[in-house]
Amino acid sequence: MQTQTLIHSNYNMLKVTIVALGSIKESYFREAIEEYTKRLQAFVQLEIKELKDVSFSDKDNKDMVKAKEAETIIAAIPRDSYVIALDENGTQFTSEEFAKRIEAIKLQSSHVVFIIGGTLGLDPSVFEHINLKLSLSKNTLTHQMVRVFLLEQIYRIQMISSGKPYHY
Repeated sequence: MQTQTLIHSNYNMLKVTIVALGSIKESYFREAIEEYTKRLQAFVQLEIKELKDVSFSDKDNKDMVKAKEAETIIAAIPRDSYVIALDENGTQFTSEEFAKRIEAIKLQSSHVVFIIGGTLGLDPSVFEHINLKLSLSKNTLTHQMVRVFLLEQIYRIQMISSGKPYHY
């Protein structure tokens, strides 16, 4: 498991962990992730946990693959965190609604964890460990794009919550 951690000395910052299956290979996605990671440094303690995904072929049992991935995901969820799984059937929010939701979550927990599944989606066992199922779009997005879009939305939330000009 690769972990990229950015930790700051301000202990009052919200800690955000993104648990994602697979690594980002495309340089343009990596550059976007690096940009939003840099922007977020002033607002949150960000950790990105890249978990090894399970390789499979058309002959493999997809449910077994998802179950194996679920074991890895569940083991990576920090204790006492508010867990949000990204799922196409999850709740959709406007950016303003999402900012309000995160502000409310901060009253319950200082650590928010976002889970991004693999190509096959998340095994039902993962949903037993979450607080919220979130959809970023009704469109199907690649998992690489989801990571970039999620980081952008986390940054947008910080701008909305702090009253800074970014979201108009």
